[in-house]
Amino acid sequence: MRTAVMTDTNSGITIEEGEKHGVYVLPMPVIIDGKDFMEELTLKHEQLYKALNENKDIVSSQPSPASLTEMWDRILADGYDELVYIPMSSGLSGSCNTAKALAGDYEGKVEVIDNHRISITLLDAVYDAKYLANNGKSAAEIKAHLEENAYQNDIYITLHSLKRITKTGRITAAGAAIATVLNLKPILKIQGGKLDAYAKSRGMAAAEAKMLEAVHKDLESKYAGIPKEHLSIGAAGTMETAEEIKRWVDIVKNEFKGYKVTYRPLSCSIASHVGTGTQGVAVGLTTRTLKLESSK
Repeated sequence: MRTAVMTDTNSGITIEEGEKHGVYVLPMPVIIDGKDFMEELTLKHEQLYKALNENKDIVSSQPSPASLTEMWDRILADGYDELVYIPMSSGLSGSCNTAKALAGDYEGKVEVIDNHRISITLLDAVYDAKYLANNGKSAAEIKAHLEENAYQNDIYITLHSLKRITKTGRITAAGAAIATVLNLKPILKIQGGKLDAYAKSRGMAAAEAKMLEAVHKDLESKYAGIPKEHLSIGAAGTMETAEEIKRWVDIVKNEFKGYKVTYRPLSCSIASHVGTGTQGVAVGLTTRTLKLESSK
């Protein structure tokens, strides 16, 4: 059996990176001032950040059923017997359940995996799936493995500005105004596909420290005894300059020496909700060898 692996750009894996490693990547749609864009194809991060800073009306969207089934058909026509599709968590979008319904027409050749991840932790799951597929595992076996370890990941993010999250209705304008005056930075946690408030700090430096402290606590408790080579530390964000990105990645690498640290910008779908200047750090279980090239 030849098993293909497919995801979407919410994983942080670019189309080019996917082609390099044999992973199919579906671009996610974003609507700006009523005009449709596709991440990477017609929308780059720099364009989105400009639109965010100009306070334009930005809405993320699900991939169309046609775009999903067209890619599935193309993958199967490429000579694969079956495929696994790993979208963003069902807890954050309806796209996973839509895909599951569509997969019913493929007579078991398409397995949709809901492993309750997004962004940098979803990236780990996708490459775990590719590693398993390269080593002869079937779509059903890959699905069982990833869903068994679905909750073995934790993400912490802090928002530089509350402007975008106010537009989504998750916080009132009055609440955001008070937080802005007091320079309060909310820290949110994503675990198991749910977004919850974790803490708040006064200023970004304190928020960064609080996020790093949270990951250290996870390593000492939830992930205690797990070898470093089976854990992945992720850095992510919507920072606008190379200098800002390097500063944050260097902080995370210095904080978690001996761990593999991977950076990706947050996808356009996620960025449209959190705005620019957002920073994140994550920890998750990974079962593949850390060098994809070493797989068969």
